[in-house]
Amino acid sequence: MTGRKVSRFVGLLIALGIGLAVFFNLNDTATTKNTHFPVEVNASIAAAIFIAVLALTFFLIPVLYRWAREQIRRAEVSDFIASTIGLIVGLGIAALGSIFLSQISFMHLGQWLPLLDAIFWAYAGIAIAVLRKDDFARFFGGAFAAGRARRLTLREERDADEHEEREDHGRLRDRLAGRKNGRAGDRILVDTSAIIDGRIADISETGFIVGTLVVARFVLEELQHIADSADSMRRQRGRRGLEILQRLQKEPTVSVEISDADAESIHEVDAKLVKLARQWHCPIITNDFNLNRVAELQGVKVLNINELAHAVKPILLPGEDMSIKIMQDGKEVGQGVGYLDDGTMIVVEGGRSYMGNTVDVTVTRVLQTVAGRMIFAHPKQQATRDAAPARRTGTA
Repeated sequence: MTGRKVSRFVGLLIALGIGLAVFFNLNDTATTKNTHFPVEVNASIAAAIFIAVLALTFFLIPVLYRWAREQIRRAEVSDFIASTIGLIVGLGIAALGSIFLSQISFMHLGQWLPLLDAIFWAYAGIAIAVLRKDDFARFFGGAFAAGRARRLTLREERDADEHEEREDHGRLRDRLAGRKNGRAGDRILVDTSAIIDGRIADISETGFIVGTLVVARFVLEELQHIADSADSMRRQRGRRGLEILQRLQKEPTVSVEISDADAESIHEVDAKLVKLARQWHCPIITNDFNLNRVAELQGVKVLNINELAHAVKPILLPGEDMSIKIMQDGKEVGQGVGYLDDGTMIVVEGGRSYMGNTVDVTVTRVLQTVAGRMIFAHPKQQATRDAAPARRTGTA
């Protein structure tokens, strides 16, 4: 049954109960006071009250139900625990107070004050517990911290060596058996940008990723939304990301997990990833610059693919030779520009004449900039041609 049907059924029961109570009460009153109201009149009054209450509950209970469901969905688990404890404490205080309040006979207040007392203390207990839950947690946490710390210290000292030995044997056994290295405790949250980038699949094939790559459901939904975009470029990037994710799932050297964990109170994907990473105490793998900075500011470890690629770039020293294809003009007159496979720019002095051709060059200097590494070189063919006329001139 849906929530609307349940709420209407409850409203029907309430209205029926009130109508029957009014009907029997009218009959009892008429019998006691020797009045002679016909049964039809009492039934009509009860029916009118039944219809009024039923109409009110059909409108009011669904509204209250939706409001309560929305509040429950937004509330955190800690709020439920705190409100339950506060309700128990408040009702306990109300029970003690009702013993004295029920003895009041003035204007029959003893019949109503215990109920009002219970409602007041129940609300006060819930409100105080929820609003000051952090203070109570710190208070009780500090009271038991010393004993818990001693027990944990003794347990850690007793089990440290054994645990470390089991971990080492487990890693060695998994690698020798050719099984996946990932374990549930070594989770790595994967960002959408890292999946679309595609290099994460190549890195996983090398075996450098030790742990379980966790793809949250909201990341998968964002990837699917990009793949369904009206923009052809975004659609192509989204489909490439889905292909990379499928490739990762088939990769035997890494474990991939699709998780339903979510931070429902947060709408942005990057903020959701940071919150989950803080809760799980695990890193995030990404190549998003903004996510990298935000996560680091909040104490979350980030595995940046761009930084990894920059770290493993080959180091070229002045005097080394290489082959490069001249792709475009440089800023200065006569310069040609080429690129290595990793995107490093090679500025070739006098390389404009070799436009579109692959030429052997000699590195002259290496310049490290904020944007990356820039290499300057000159063609070896140019040096050979310059040397040949010099030899002929000397011979003449």
